[in-house]
Amino acid sequence: MNVRTLLVAAEPNFPGVADFGKDPLWISIIKAVVIFIVLMLGVLFGVWFERKLISRMQNRYGPNRAGKFGLLQSVADGLKMGLKEDLMPRTVDKVIYFIAPVVLAVPAFLAFSVIPMGPMVSMFGVQTPLQLTDLPVAVLLVLAMAAIGVYGIVLAGWGSRSPYSVLGGLRASAQVVSYEIAMGLSFVGVFLFAGTLSTSEIVAAQAEGGTLTLGGLNIPLPSWYMILLIPSFLIYIVTMLGETNRVPFDLPEGEGELVGGFQTEYSNSLKFAVIMLAEYVNVFVVSAVSITLFMGGWQAPWPISAWDGANTGWWPLLWFFLKMVLVFSFFIWCRASLPRVRYDQLMALGWKILIPVNLAWIMLVATVKAMRLESVDRTLVLTVLAIVVIGCFAIWWRFDSVLQKRKEAKAAQIEAEFEQLHAEPSAGGFPVPPLDLPHYHGVARKEVPSGSN
Repeated sequence: MNVRTLLVAAEPNFPGVADFGKDPLWISIIKAVVIFIVLMLGVLFGVWFERKLISRMQNRYGPNRAGKFGLLQSVADGLKMGLKEDLMPRTVDKVIYFIAPVVLAVPAFLAFSVIPMGPMVSMFGVQTPLQLTDLPVAVLLVLAMAAIGVYGIVLAGWGSRSPYSVLGGLRASAQVVSYEIAMGLSFVGVFLFAGTLSTSEIVAAQAEGGTLTLGGLNIPLPSWYMILLIPSFLIYIVTMLGETNRVPFDLPEGEGELVGGFQTEYSNSLKFAVIMLAEYVNVFVVSAVSITLFMGGWQAPWPISAWDGANTGWWPLLWFFLKMVLVFSFFIWCRASLPRVRYDQLMALGWKILIPVNLAWIMLVATVKAMRLESVDRTLVLTVLAIVVIGCFAIWWRFDSVLQKRKEAKAAQIEAEFEQLHAEPSAGGFPVPPLDLPHYHGVARKEVPSGSN
Protein backbone atom coordinates (compact mmCIF):
# COMPACT_ATOMS: atom_id res chain seq x y z
CA MET A 1 0.00 0.00 0.00
CA ASN A 2 1.67 3.26 -1.10
CA VAL A 3 1.51 6.67 0.55
CA ARG A 4 -1.25 7.88 -1.78
CA THR A 5 -3.56 4.96 -0.90
CA LEU A 6 -2.94 5.42 2.82
CA LEU A 7 -3.67 9.15 2.53
CA VAL A 8 -6.93 8.59 0.66
CA ALA A 9 -7.99 6.00 3.23
CA ALA A 10 -7.07 8.20 6.21
CA GLU A 11 -8.52 11.45 4.89
CA PRO A 12 -12.17 11.21 3.89
CA ASN A 13 -11.84 14.63 2.24
CA PHE A 14 -9.73 13.14 -0.56
CA PRO A 15 -11.98 11.03 -2.81
CA GLY A 16 -10.62 8.05 -4.73
CA VAL A 17 -11.84 6.01 -7.67
CA ALA A 18 -13.87 3.81 -5.32
CA ASP A 19 -15.97 6.83 -4.23
CA PHE A 20 -17.43 7.35 -7.72
CA GLY A 21 -20.40 5.60 -9.23
CA LYS A 22 -22.37 5.75 -5.97
CA ASP A 23 -24.22 9.04 -6.53
CA PRO A 24 -27.95 9.08 -7.26
CA LEU A 25 -28.80 9.81 -10.87
CA TRP A 26 -30.23 13.24 -10.08
CA ILE A 27 -26.97 14.27 -8.36
CA SER A 28 -25.00 13.29 -11.47
CA ILE A 29 -27.42 15.24 -13.68
CA ILE A 30 -27.05 18.32 -11.46
CA LYS A 31 -23.24 18.08 -11.66
CA ALA A 32 -23.27 17.71 -15.44
CA VAL A 33 -25.65 20.64 -15.92
CA VAL A 34 -23.64 22.85 -13.55
CA ILE A 35 -20.37 22.03 -15.35
CA PHE A 36 -21.96 22.82 -18.72
CA ILE A 37 -23.39 26.14 -17.49
CA VAL A 38 -20.14 27.13 -15.78
CA LEU A 39 -18.14 26.43 -18.94
CA MET A 40 -20.57 28.39 -21.10
CA LEU A 41 -20.47 31.36 -18.72
CA GLY A 42 -16.72 30.91 -18.42
CA VAL A 43 -16.35 31.38 -22.17
CA LEU A 44 -18.29 34.66 -21.99
CA PHE A 45 -16.16 35.83 -19.08
CA GLY A 46 -12.96 34.55 -20.72
CA VAL A 47 -13.54 36.48 -23.95
CA TRP A 48 -14.23 39.67 -21.99
CA PHE A 49 -11.28 39.10 -19.65
CA GLU A 50 -8.88 38.40 -22.53
CA ARG A 51 -9.89 41.51 -24.44
CA LYS A 52 -9.77 43.63 -21.29
CA LEU A 53 -6.38 42.37 -20.11
CA ILE A 54 -4.75 42.68 -23.54
CA SER A 55 -6.11 46.21 -23.88
CA ARG A 56 -4.59 47.14 -20.52
CA MET A 57 -1.25 45.68 -21.62
CA GLN A 58 -1.47 47.85 -24.75
CA ASN A 59 -2.61 50.98 -22.88
CA ARG A 60 -6.18 50.80 -24.19
CA TYR A 61 -9.59 50.63 -22.52
CA GLY A 62 -11.00 47.54 -24.20
CA PRO A 63 -14.75 46.75 -24.00
CA ASN A 64 -16.43 49.49 -21.97
CA ARG A 65 -19.78 50.28 -23.63
CA ALA A 66 -22.08 47.25 -23.33
CA GLY A 67 -22.93 46.87 -19.66
CA LYS A 68 -20.88 47.78 -16.61
CA PHE A 69 -17.15 47.59 -17.46
CA GLY A 70 -18.18 46.13 -20.84
CA LEU A 71 -19.25 42.82 -19.25
CA LEU A 72 -22.17 42.41 -21.67
CA GLN A 73 -19.99 42.81 -24.77
CA SER A 74 -19.44 39.04 -25.07
CA VAL A 75 -23.18 38.45 -24.63
CA ALA A 76 -23.88 40.95 -27.42
CA ASP A 77 -21.33 39.29 -29.70
CA GLY A 78 -22.84 35.86 -29.02
CA LEU A 79 -26.34 37.07 -29.80
CA LYS A 80 -25.10 38.78 -32.96
CA MET A 81 -23.44 35.60 -34.25
CA GLY A 82 -26.50 33.53 -33.39
CA LEU A 83 -28.87 35.85 -35.27
CA LYS A 84 -26.73 36.61 -38.32
CA GLU A 85 -27.47 35.08 -41.70
CA ASP A 86 -25.68 31.75 -42.03
CA LEU A 87 -23.85 31.82 -45.37
CA MET A 88 -22.57 28.55 -46.81
CA PRO A 89 -20.34 28.27 -49.90
CA ARG A 90 -21.68 26.11 -52.72
CA THR A 91 -18.67 23.80 -53.03
CA VAL A 92 -18.42 22.65 -49.40
CA ASP A 93 -19.10 19.10 -48.26
CA LYS A 94 -22.30 19.89 -46.37
CA VAL A 95 -22.22 16.96 -43.92
CA ILE A 96 -18.60 17.43 -42.88
CA TYR A 97 -19.00 21.22 -42.93
CA PHE A 98 -21.81 21.02 -40.35
CA ILE A 99 -20.32 18.23 -38.21
CA ALA A 100 -16.84 19.76 -37.79
CA PRO A 101 -17.78 22.45 -35.19
CA VAL A 102 -19.65 19.80 -33.16
CA VAL A 103 -16.64 17.46 -33.25
CA LEU A 104 -14.59 20.37 -31.95
CA ALA A 105 -16.89 21.27 -29.06
CA VAL A 106 -18.24 17.99 -27.66
CA PRO A 107 -14.89 16.34 -26.68
CA ALA A 108 -13.86 19.53 -24.88
CA PHE A 109 -16.93 19.36 -22.62
CA LEU A 110 -16.48 15.61 -22.05
CA ALA A 111 -12.84 16.04 -20.99
CA PHE A 112 -13.87 18.34 -18.15
CA SER A 113 -15.98 15.58 -16.58
CA VAL A 114 -12.92 13.94 -14.96
CA ILE A 115 -11.43 17.16 -13.53
CA PRO A 116 -11.55 17.24 -9.69
CA MET A 117 -12.68 20.64 -8.39
CA GLY A 118 -13.01 19.88 -4.69
CA PRO A 119 -13.14 17.23 -1.94
CA MET A 120 -16.10 15.33 -0.57
CA VAL A 121 -18.96 17.72 0.20
CA SER A 122 -22.58 17.49 1.26
CA MET A 123 -24.89 18.26 -1.67
CA PHE A 124 -28.59 18.21 -0.72
CA GLY A 125 -27.78 15.82 2.11
CA VAL A 126 -25.72 13.46 -0.08
CA GLN A 127 -21.96 13.06 0.43
CA THR A 128 -20.40 13.39 -3.01
CA PRO A 129 -17.07 14.51 -4.51
CA LEU A 130 -16.90 17.80 -6.41
CA GLN A 131 -16.18 15.91 -9.62
CA LEU A 132 -18.55 14.38 -12.13
CA THR A 133 -16.72 11.08 -12.53
CA ASP A 134 -13.30 9.47 -12.33
CA LEU A 135 -11.57 6.52 -13.95
CA PRO A 136 -8.40 4.53 -13.25
CA VAL A 137 -7.14 5.97 -16.58
CA ALA A 138 -8.78 9.40 -16.39
CA VAL A 139 -5.74 11.27 -17.72
CA LEU A 140 -5.72 9.06 -20.82
CA LEU A 141 -9.36 10.03 -21.36
CA VAL A 142 -8.35 13.70 -21.41
CA LEU A 143 -5.61 12.97 -23.97
CA ALA A 144 -8.06 10.99 -26.10
CA MET A 145 -10.62 13.82 -26.05
CA ALA A 146 -7.92 16.32 -27.03
CA ALA A 147 -6.90 14.12 -29.96
CA ILE A 148 -10.51 13.70 -31.13
CA GLY A 149 -11.04 17.46 -30.96
CA VAL A 150 -8.31 17.97 -33.54
CA TYR A 151 -10.39 15.93 -36.00
CA GLY A 152 -12.83 18.84 -35.88
CA ILE A 153 -10.15 21.19 -37.20
CA VAL A 154 -9.09 18.73 -39.89
CA LEU A 155 -12.69 18.10 -40.96
CA ALA A 156 -13.46 21.84 -40.98
CA GLY A 157 -10.54 22.41 -43.35
CA TRP A 158 -11.33 19.42 -45.55
CA GLY A 159 -15.07 20.01 -45.69
CA SER A 160 -14.62 23.67 -46.66
CA ARG A 161 -12.95 22.68 -49.96
CA SER A 162 -10.78 25.79 -49.83
CA PRO A 163 -6.99 25.85 -50.32
CA TYR A 164 -6.45 27.99 -47.23
CA SER A 165 -8.75 25.83 -45.12
CA VAL A 166 -7.13 22.59 -46.28
CA LEU A 167 -3.68 23.95 -45.46
CA GLY A 168 -4.90 24.94 -42.00
CA GLY A 169 -6.31 21.46 -41.43
CA LEU A 170 -3.06 19.82 -42.55
CA ARG A 171 -1.08 22.07 -40.24
CA ALA A 172 -3.34 21.13 -37.33
CA SER A 173 -2.94 17.40 -37.98
CA ALA A 174 0.86 17.63 -38.14
CA GLN A 175 0.96 19.90 -35.11
CA VAL A 176 -1.15 17.64 -32.91
CA VAL A 177 0.92 14.56 -33.78
CA SER A 178 4.11 16.21 -32.55
CA TYR A 179 2.74 18.07 -29.54
CA GLU A 180 0.39 15.27 -28.40
CA ILE A 181 3.41 13.00 -28.02
CA ALA A 182 5.33 15.60 -26.01
CA MET A 183 2.26 16.27 -23.85
CA GLY A 184 1.75 12.58 -23.10
CA LEU A 185 5.42 12.15 -22.22
CA SER A 186 5.27 15.11 -19.81
CA PHE A 187 2.66 13.17 -17.80
CA VAL A 188 4.85 10.08 -17.33
CA GLY A 189 6.84 11.60 -14.47
CA VAL A 190 3.59 12.41 -12.67
CA PHE A 191 2.36 8.84 -13.15
CA LEU A 192 5.62 7.44 -11.77
CA PHE A 193 5.50 9.57 -8.62
CA ALA A 194 1.75 9.38 -8.00
CA GLY A 195 1.45 5.70 -8.89
CA THR A 196 -1.92 6.22 -10.58
CA LEU A 197 -3.63 7.71 -13.63
CA SER A 198 -6.72 8.77 -11.70
CA THR A 199 -7.09 12.55 -11.50
CA SER A 200 -8.59 12.55 -7.99
CA GLU A 201 -5.84 10.31 -6.63
CA ILE A 202 -3.12 12.38 -8.29
CA VAL A 203 -4.46 15.39 -6.38
CA ALA A 204 -4.37 13.33 -3.16
CA ALA A 205 -0.78 12.30 -3.89
CA GLN A 206 0.24 15.97 -3.85
CA ALA A 207 -1.13 16.54 -0.35
CA GLU A 208 2.04 15.39 1.38
CA GLY A 209 5.59 15.65 0.10
CA GLY A 210 7.77 12.58 0.30
CA THR A 211 11.39 12.17 1.33
CA LEU A 212 14.51 11.29 -0.65
CA THR A 213 17.26 9.32 1.09
CA LEU A 214 20.76 10.05 -0.19
CA GLY A 215 23.83 8.97 1.72
CA GLY A 216 21.84 8.43 4.90
CA LEU A 217 20.23 11.88 4.71
CA ASN A 218 16.46 12.27 4.46
CA ILE A 219 15.74 15.17 2.09
CA PRO A 220 12.13 16.46 2.17
CA LEU A 221 10.52 16.74 -1.24
CA PRO A 222 7.92 19.37 -2.24
CA SER A 223 4.36 18.16 -2.55
CA TRP A 224 3.33 19.91 -5.78
CA TYR A 225 4.72 18.31 -8.92
CA MET A 226 5.24 21.68 -10.61
CA ILE A 227 8.27 22.03 -8.29
CA LEU A 228 9.31 18.41 -7.91
CA LEU A 229 8.94 17.67 -11.65
CA ILE A 230 9.65 21.13 -13.03
CA PRO A 231 10.98 19.92 -16.45
CA SER A 232 7.72 18.02 -17.02
CA PHE A 233 5.74 21.08 -15.97
CA LEU A 234 7.62 23.46 -18.27
CA ILE A 235 7.28 21.08 -21.23
CA TYR A 236 3.56 20.74 -20.58
CA ILE A 237 3.20 24.54 -20.49
CA VAL A 238 4.67 24.70 -24.00
CA THR A 239 2.64 21.77 -25.32
CA MET A 240 -0.66 23.10 -23.99
CA LEU A 241 -0.14 26.24 -26.09
CA GLY A 242 0.49 24.06 -29.14
CA GLU A 243 -2.39 21.71 -28.36
CA THR A 244 -4.93 24.54 -28.19
CA ASN A 245 -3.56 26.41 -31.25
CA ARG A 246 -2.87 29.52 -29.24
CA VAL A 247 -0.21 32.17 -29.88
CA PRO A 248 2.63 31.62 -30.66
CA PHE A 249 1.52 28.26 -32.09
CA ASP A 250 -1.72 29.27 -33.84
CA LEU A 251 -0.44 28.16 -37.25
CA PRO A 252 -3.69 26.38 -38.33
CA GLU A 253 -5.46 29.76 -38.36
CA GLY A 254 -2.61 32.08 -39.24
CA GLU A 255 -4.24 35.24 -40.58
CA GLY A 256 -1.06 36.48 -42.23
CA GLU A 257 -0.72 33.62 -44.68
CA LEU A 258 -3.96 31.57 -44.49
CA VAL A 259 -6.57 34.35 -44.09
CA GLY A 260 -8.28 32.41 -41.28
CA GLY A 261 -6.98 28.91 -41.79
CA PHE A 262 -9.37 26.04 -41.18
CA GLN A 263 -12.23 28.45 -40.35
CA THR A 264 -11.87 30.69 -43.41
CA GLU A 265 -15.13 29.51 -45.02
CA TYR A 266 -17.16 29.73 -41.82
CA SER A 267 -19.03 33.00 -41.83
CA ASN A 268 -19.30 35.02 -38.65
CA SER A 269 -22.42 33.08 -37.61
CA LEU A 270 -23.49 30.35 -35.20
CA LYS A 271 -21.04 27.74 -36.53
CA PHE A 272 -18.19 30.18 -36.07
CA ALA A 273 -19.43 30.83 -32.52
CA VAL A 274 -19.30 27.08 -31.80
CA ILE A 275 -15.69 26.97 -33.07
CA MET A 276 -14.71 29.84 -30.78
CA LEU A 277 -16.59 28.19 -27.90
CA ALA A 278 -14.63 24.97 -28.42
CA GLU A 279 -11.33 26.88 -28.48
CA TYR A 280 -11.96 28.53 -25.12
CA VAL A 281 -13.30 25.35 -23.50
CA ASN A 282 -10.15 23.53 -24.66
CA VAL A 283 -8.09 26.26 -23.03
CA PHE A 284 -10.04 25.70 -19.79
CA VAL A 285 -9.47 21.94 -20.03
CA VAL A 286 -5.69 22.13 -20.47
CA SER A 287 -5.54 24.74 -17.69
CA ALA A 288 -7.50 22.44 -15.37
CA VAL A 289 -5.23 19.52 -16.28
CA SER A 290 -2.13 21.57 -15.42
CA ILE A 291 -3.70 22.48 -12.07
CA THR A 292 -4.68 18.87 -11.34
CA LEU A 293 -1.39 17.23 -12.28
CA PHE A 294 1.15 19.84 -11.26
CA MET A 295 -0.38 22.50 -8.97
CA GLY A 296 -1.98 20.40 -6.27
CA GLY A 297 -5.44 20.46 -7.81
CA TRP A 298 -8.07 22.06 -5.60
CA GLN A 299 -5.75 22.20 -2.56
CA ALA A 300 -5.03 25.61 -1.10
CA PRO A 301 -1.60 27.11 -1.75
CA TRP A 302 0.76 28.13 1.02
CA PRO A 303 0.25 30.06 3.34
CA ILE A 304 -3.53 29.56 3.04
CA SER A 305 -2.97 25.82 3.54
CA ALA A 306 -1.85 26.54 7.13
CA TRP A 307 -5.53 27.15 7.94
CA ASP A 308 -7.10 23.87 9.06
CA GLY A 309 -10.34 24.42 7.15
CA ALA A 310 -8.71 25.53 3.88
CA ASN A 311 -9.10 22.13 2.18
CA THR A 312 -12.52 21.23 3.57
CA GLY A 313 -16.06 22.02 2.50
CA TRP A 314 -16.63 24.30 -0.47
CA TRP A 315 -13.50 26.44 0.01
CA PRO A 316 -11.35 24.31 -2.37
CA LEU A 317 -13.68 25.31 -5.20
CA LEU A 318 -12.48 28.89 -4.71
CA TRP A 319 -8.78 27.90 -4.80
CA PHE A 320 -9.39 25.89 -7.98
CA PHE A 321 -11.12 28.85 -9.62
CA LEU A 322 -8.31 31.26 -8.68
CA LYS A 323 -5.70 28.89 -10.13
CA MET A 324 -7.75 28.67 -13.33
CA VAL A 325 -7.78 32.46 -13.61
CA LEU A 326 -3.99 32.59 -13.17
CA VAL A 327 -3.31 29.93 -15.82
CA PHE A 328 -5.76 31.55 -18.24
CA SER A 329 -4.02 34.89 -17.65
CA PHE A 330 -0.79 33.17 -18.72
CA PHE A 331 -2.44 32.29 -22.05
CA ILE A 332 -3.43 35.92 -22.51
CA TRP A 333 0.04 37.13 -21.56
CA CYS A 334 1.59 34.87 -24.22
CA ARG A 335 -0.86 36.14 -26.84
CA ALA A 336 -0.04 39.76 -26.05
CA SER A 337 3.73 39.25 -25.88
CA LEU A 338 4.92 36.58 -28.33
CA PRO A 339 4.96 36.67 -32.14
CA ARG A 340 3.78 33.73 -34.24
CA VAL A 341 6.60 31.30 -35.01
CA ARG A 342 7.35 29.82 -38.42
CA TYR A 343 6.00 26.38 -39.18
CA ASP A 344 9.45 24.78 -39.42
CA GLN A 345 10.31 26.23 -36.01
CA LEU A 346 7.10 24.77 -34.60
CA MET A 347 7.92 21.28 -35.86
CA ALA A 348 11.59 21.50 -34.86
CA LEU A 349 10.66 22.51 -31.32
CA GLY A 350 8.30 19.57 -30.94
CA TRP A 351 10.42 16.81 -32.48
CA LYS A 352 14.00 17.94 -31.87
CA ILE A 353 13.74 19.53 -28.42
CA LEU A 354 10.60 18.68 -26.44
CA ILE A 355 10.43 14.95 -27.17
CA PRO A 356 14.18 14.18 -26.64
CA VAL A 357 14.31 16.26 -23.46
CA ASN A 358 11.17 14.54 -22.24
CA LEU A 359 12.63 11.08 -22.84
CA ALA A 360 15.85 11.98 -21.02
CA TRP A 361 13.88 13.38 -18.08
CA ILE A 362 11.68 10.27 -17.88
CA MET A 363 14.81 8.13 -17.77
CA LEU A 364 16.15 10.18 -14.89
CA VAL A 365 12.84 10.06 -12.97
CA ALA A 366 12.55 6.30 -13.48
CA THR A 367 16.11 5.84 -12.25
CA VAL A 368 15.41 7.85 -9.08
CA LYS A 369 12.24 5.83 -8.44
CA ALA A 370 14.14 2.58 -8.98
CA MET A 371 16.93 3.66 -6.64
CA ARG A 372 14.38 4.22 -3.88
CA LEU A 373 13.20 0.59 -4.03
CA GLU A 374 14.89 -1.64 -1.48
CA SER A 375 14.78 -4.82 -3.60
CA VAL A 376 16.57 -3.28 -6.59
CA ASP A 377 20.28 -3.69 -7.32
CA ARG A 378 21.37 -0.04 -7.43
CA THR A 379 24.67 -0.89 -9.14
CA LEU A 380 22.83 -2.59 -11.98
CA VAL A 381 20.46 0.34 -12.36
CA LEU A 382 23.32 2.86 -12.54
CA THR A 383 25.22 0.65 -15.00
CA VAL A 384 22.23 0.39 -17.33
CA LEU A 385 21.66 4.16 -17.05
CA ALA A 386 25.30 4.87 -17.91
CA ILE A 387 25.16 2.56 -20.95
CA VAL A 388 21.96 4.20 -22.20
CA VAL A 389 23.37 7.71 -21.72
CA ILE A 390 26.61 6.85 -23.51
CA GLY A 391 24.65 5.22 -26.34
CA CYS A 392 22.38 8.25 -26.74
CA PHE A 393 25.38 10.59 -26.72
CA ALA A 394 27.14 8.49 -29.38
CA ILE A 395 24.05 8.51 -31.61
CA TRP A 396 23.66 12.27 -31.17
CA TRP A 397 27.36 12.89 -31.91
CA ARG A 398 27.17 10.73 -35.04
CA PHE A 399 24.10 12.48 -36.45
CA ASP A 400 25.46 15.89 -35.46
CA SER A 401 28.77 15.18 -37.23
CA VAL A 402 26.99 14.05 -40.40
CA LEU A 403 24.76 17.11 -40.33
CA GLN A 404 27.75 19.41 -39.82
CA LYS A 405 29.57 17.82 -42.76
CA ARG A 406 26.50 18.33 -44.96
CA LYS A 407 26.34 22.00 -43.95
CA GLU A 408 30.04 22.48 -44.71
CA ALA A 409 29.70 20.76 -48.11
CA LYS A 410 26.71 22.88 -49.00
CA ALA A 411 28.51 26.08 -47.93
CA ALA A 412 31.53 25.10 -50.03
CA GLN A 413 29.30 24.43 -53.05
CA ILE A 414 27.62 27.82 -52.71
CA GLU A 415 31.00 29.55 -52.37
CA ALA A 416 32.33 27.77 -55.49
CA GLU A 417 29.28 28.76 -57.51
CA PHE A 418 29.68 32.37 -56.33
CA GLU A 419 33.36 32.47 -57.30
CA GLN A 420 32.60 30.92 -60.69
CA LEU A 421 29.88 33.48 -61.31
CA HIS A 422 32.21 36.40 -60.59
CA ALA A 423 35.36 34.94 -62.10
CA GLU A 424 34.96 36.64 -65.49
CA PRO A 425 33.72 40.22 -65.85
CA SER A 426 30.53 40.57 -67.80
CA ALA A 427 28.18 43.29 -68.85
CA GLY A 428 25.78 42.18 -66.14
CA GLY A 429 24.51 39.16 -64.23
CA PHE A 430 22.99 37.96 -61.03
CA PRO A 431 21.92 39.74 -58.92
CA VAL A 432 22.14 42.96 -61.00
CA PRO A 433 20.89 43.21 -64.62
CA PRO A 434 23.20 44.59 -67.35
CA LEU A 435 24.04 48.26 -66.82
CA ASP A 436 24.44 49.61 -70.39
CA LEU A 437 23.03 53.09 -70.13
CA PRO A 438 25.22 55.72 -71.83
CA HIS A 439 26.15 57.69 -68.72
CA TYR A 440 27.62 54.51 -67.17
CA HIS A 441 30.27 54.67 -69.96
CA GLY A 442 31.15 58.34 -69.48
CA VAL A 443 28.81 59.73 -72.17
CA ALA A 444 27.14 62.95 -71.04
CA ARG A 445 23.36 62.98 -71.07
CA LYS A 446 21.95 65.43 -73.58
CA GLU A 447 19.63 68.05 -72.22
CA VAL A 448 16.19 68.03 -73.84
CA PRO A 449 14.99 71.57 -74.69
CA SER A 450 11.93 72.60 -72.79
CA GLY A 451 8.72 72.69 -74.83
CA SER A 452 9.96 70.10 -77.33
CA ASN A 453 8.01 66.89 -78.00
